[in-house]
Amino acid sequence: MSCSSSSGSEDDDEGFDSYRKGGYHAVRVGDQFAGGRYIAQRKLGWGQFSTVWLAYDTTTSAYVALKIQKSAAQFVQAALHEIDVLSSIVDGAISDSKFVVQLIDHFKHTGPNGQHQCMVLEFLGDSLLRLVKYNRYKGLPMNKVREMCKCILIGLDYLHREHGIIHTDLKLENVLLASTIDPAKDPVRSGISPILERPEGNINGTVTSLIEKKLKRRARRAVAKISGQRASMGGMGEAPKPGRNIDGIDVRCKVVDFGNACWADKQFAEEIQTRQYRAPEVILQAGYSFSVDMWSFACIAFELATGDMLFTPKVGQGFSEDEDHLALMMELLGKMPRKVVATAGAKSKDFFDRHGDLKRIRRLKFWPLNKILIDRYKFSESDALEFSEFLSPLLDFAPEKRPTAQQCLEHPWLMDKDCS
Repeated sequence: MSCSSSSGSEDDDEGFDSYRKGGYHAVRVGDQFAGGRYIAQRKLGWGQFSTVWLAYDTTTSAYVALKIQKSAAQFVQAALHEIDVLSSIVDGAISDSKFVVQLIDHFKHTGPNGQHQCMVLEFLGDSLLRLVKYNRYKGLPMNKVREMCKCILIGLDYLHREHGIIHTDLKLENVLLASTIDPAKDPVRSGISPILERPEGNINGTVTSLIEKKLKRRARRAVAKISGQRASMGGMGEAPKPGRNIDGIDVRCKVVDFGNACWADKQFAEEIQTRQYRAPEVILQAGYSFSVDMWSFACIAFELATGDMLFTPKVGQGFSEDEDHLALMMELLGKMPRKVVATAGAKSKDFFDRHGDLKRIRRLKFWPLNKILIDRYKFSESDALEFSEFLSPLLDFAPEKRPTAQQCLEHPWLMDKDCS
């Protein structure tokens, strides 16, 4: 999948109701774009704002990811913003070695539902979320985790230091492997010839396939329900499957999806980041800078190494998701320093009393990172110590104390690990 969140999703489908004025553009295999330069091959994914297609570039004889935005004004605006950010970081060979997705081209395409802004991006493989799922939510081997961390950090250092850009939505879905996990799904490695003209009988492919999918999904649910009843009658659950062998998978990866990115000196939104990867200063509305990406990066690194999210807050009786999130952070990191609470931001008084304790969640159980890694994830003491020494500084409540991407790249845990 060559894009995510505002670009491509791992979920079922986008629903055919959205193919209307202001919505998605219905694409058929073999459709041509930009005066015939790009030819649609198959759908890679979809998001709230767009659908993403594998396309063949007839000019360069290469496969690309074609992102077609919905046509309503707010989506056009969002696409223009993303094009603006991506164009500013395109620097030929330099940005290619910086593990950040490359924008190849952009143009407008007029269809029955309006005018759609289109972006042509390099074709990449599966997301790190897909990799974690493929590995059945087991922790990935630490040599692979190191390699992926190094790629992401090179990308962040390039964005932060050389371009003054904050990504603001770093998560597993927004980091893509350079190639697909399954070679058969890679258009080059699979050796399949490109589709150059529309196959016969493909009248309204997108909408028809969505209706078929819906019917198939209903049938699957019915079957699952019946088998679920059988399993519960037998009282036997399925044994947990071991992780798959991922030794042969190339884990070099690139940071993608700049739909929410901003320049540090030109910020647009107060509430940024996907919930589980959100930094404390964002929850407290205390302003933010590059260090929010570093917090999210630490959450990603933990997830790759364990298969679990670091923080999964929930709404509870008498407290909000925000407050639960802060409580989970304090159980892992200890009490938030008084100074940070006092200067934290507009929402501090909503959550904390004058002693720096949470108002509505009282009994916190402190369980530090290295102990979690040993007790819950069965890390050896030395591995747990090394990994938590790398991660803990990134999870500092004081944003200015978090190491930069450049400093992380010099950390002993990453040294002598290749990512070229």
